[in-house]
Amino acid sequence: MYGFWKPRVLGAWRVPASGPVILAVNHAHNIDGPMLMGTAPRPVHFLIKKEAFVGPLGSFLEGIGQLKVDRASVDRTAIANALGVLEQGGVLGIFPEGTRGEGDFASLRAGLAYFAVRSGAPIVPVAVLGSTETPGRLIKALPRLRSRVDVVFGDAFQAGDGSGRRTRKALDDATVRIQEQLTAHLKNARRLTGR
Repeated sequence: MYGFWKPRVLGAWRVPASGPVILAVNHAHNIDGPMLMGTAPRPVHFLIKKEAFVGPLGSFLEGIGQLKVDRASVDRTAIANALGVLEQGGVLGIFPEGTRGEGDFASLRAGLAYFAVRSGAPIVPVAVLGSTETPGRLIKALPRLRSRVDVVFGDAFQAGDGSGRRTRKALDDATVRIQEQLTAHLKNARRLTGR
């Protein structure tokens, strides 16, 4: 990432140095995940759609510990693998919106709340900003080479209410808390970076 663009990383010290943690990342561009993996202070295991695991890219993704998920159904293997990363004290990266979009955390899926409540792992919000601002000259699908992309880490927080409940209502309440925290972080990240 540092060879192609100029990442500016703010708040990486907020990621706990050890133990399980979930990085909740906005997703507006294809490079957001790789940008986070290249700048995070700890190795990150992302849930990535199974369609990306083809040919040499698939072997590469598996080799660096990324997790294949079938988005068309409840993928129990992917769920078990993601929980396994957290049980082993690793870092799980999730795009809470489920797919690329505006990157504004406006519509969250329940997966993030499930993993956070089930594992008890803290969530660190992450805003990747600037990846969609200036298209490249040669490859329009990528940001302009050597352009600045900001990666802003927020304060860790717990999604659950402390009761340990995993009911549908508890997950719905956790999703609301998560969305409030992520939206506030994104607003603060835009203020800090001027984007």
